[in-house]
Amino acid sequence: MVNIDPEKSAEAYRQRVISPLQDILPEHEIERIREELSGGCTTEIAAFDEFARYIAGDGDQTPYDVIIFDTAPTGHTLRLLELPAAWSEFIDDNPDGASCLGPSSALKTNQERYEKVVNRLKDANTTTIYLVTRPEKTALREADRSGNELLEMGLANQELLINGMFEPIDESDPFAIKLAEKMQQTLEEMPERLKKLKHHTFPLRPWNLLGIEKLRKVFEPLDAAEAEQESKKIAYDDTTVELPDLNQLVADLSKDKDHGLVMTMGKGGVGKTVIAASIALKLAQNGFPVHLTTTDPAAHLTDYLDGISLPDNLEVNRIDPRAEKQAYIEKVLRQKGKDKTEDELRLLKEDLESPCTEEVAVFHAFSKAIQQAKRKFVVVDTAPTGHTLLLLDTTGSYHREVMRNSNLDTGKLKTPMIYLQDSDFTKLLLVTLPETTPVLEASKLQDDLRRSGIEPFAWIANQSMAAVKMTDPVLKLRAAAEKPLLKRVQNEEARRLYSIPFMVENRLPGIEESELAEAGL
Repeated sequence: MVNIDPEKSAEAYRQRVISPLQDILPEHEIERIREELSGGCTTEIAAFDEFARYIAGDGDQTPYDVIIFDTAPTGHTLRLLELPAAWSEFIDDNPDGASCLGPSSALKTNQERYEKVVNRLKDANTTTIYLVTRPEKTALREADRSGNELLEMGLANQELLINGMFEPIDESDPFAIKLAEKMQQTLEEMPERLKKLKHHTFPLRPWNLLGIEKLRKVFEPLDAAEAEQESKKIAYDDTTVELPDLNQLVADLSKDKDHGLVMTMGKGGVGKTVIAASIALKLAQNGFPVHLTTTDPAAHLTDYLDGISLPDNLEVNRIDPRAEKQAYIEKVLRQKGKDKTEDELRLLKEDLESPCTEEVAVFHAFSKAIQQAKRKFVVVDTAPTGHTLLLLDTTGSYHREVMRNSNLDTGKLKTPMIYLQDSDFTKLLLVTLPETTPVLEASKLQDDLRRSGIEPFAWIANQSMAAVKMTDPVLKLRAAAEKPLLKRVQNEEARRLYSIPFMVENRLPGIEESELAEAGL
């Protein structure tokens, strides 16, 4: 088992590109190439390069009979799979040029291997794509979207894995009954394309699937008798944790404030988007002007606001990477394309078609959101952790470049990174599920942010069973498992910790139906 570390992969990739040039180019040229290889898209292609070595091997034969690849969240994965085609096109159109990945000649040496990898992924005889989801409306929509995008890339051999399917043991528990009914209805209403896929369901377990013994039970049915026996050992007080809720969070965010930047971050699938939408809507209900947006390539905010008539003081949009890239290219051509010869203009266009341009364009859109936050609340639903760190890396690189080259008084100069480091202006929220792996991911992200001088405002434990009253054995055991974890987060990790209960109603957390009616929503 191997965990591909993107940063280590990026450094190894840089060394492979630079080493053959050490005795050929002068030192200043080597440094220039290293600087070009410091961008976020280098990290992505390096991760794909590492992945490609396991599939294609270093020779003609693959080194393994079976490879199981646990991918990053959807948006990141789709971008990863698109890279070989994007760079092939860039190499063909710009054979003597360079990019943020270094000289095209260095890229071309890997072109054949990348094409072999993608072809194997498209081959139904060698590759099966498992779309893993939960029995939730938005999760199934996302599985359908990602499945369709993979289908467009030629990865057609797909199966559906539905994890966390719940069947009540205590049929007198109204919460348990409602939860099971909601899940069943959700599956009946899943997108038609998913219904046609071969699919497998896995039960909601009373414990997290950590450790060899528990992993061995993944394909076994739930042992109801065992769950009942274990739950009898659990007192009610062991299943509840009293923490401030989303309403209190919104009150704390807007205390003595009428503007600022609010960002939700965390591992994919923890509910960043729905929480961002809830916070934005609640702030707007309280009378503040609000702009809600996302930098997540896989997110669709409208899924969470479907059927809600939005108040006039709430603006909702999405930072679309492709649209931002096109707008950025047109802007650069207008500004730098004047008085250029036809050949010079062609070279400029070729350089702008580099996939790295997309990262720069998204960064510019993000910078605009920061400027808006000087006069209103801007709530940003960020991409999953890896994408977010790439965004912040771009922000940090820009910050260093401005400080290095500016003739202005740097004491008065405020770059996007300075705004992110300003805890009075930016309120960064780490969203997690009250489970071991998401909490560990959030802790690692917090460490990375702190190294960049960014201090999170609070943690949010989303979909918490410990915030719900129930009697079903499986749910009781899950709630009991949350308590020590939440206490550790509260005592050792978070400056502030808020909790959002596990919801079975089709509404945003923290937004009551009566409130929606009163607001005319």
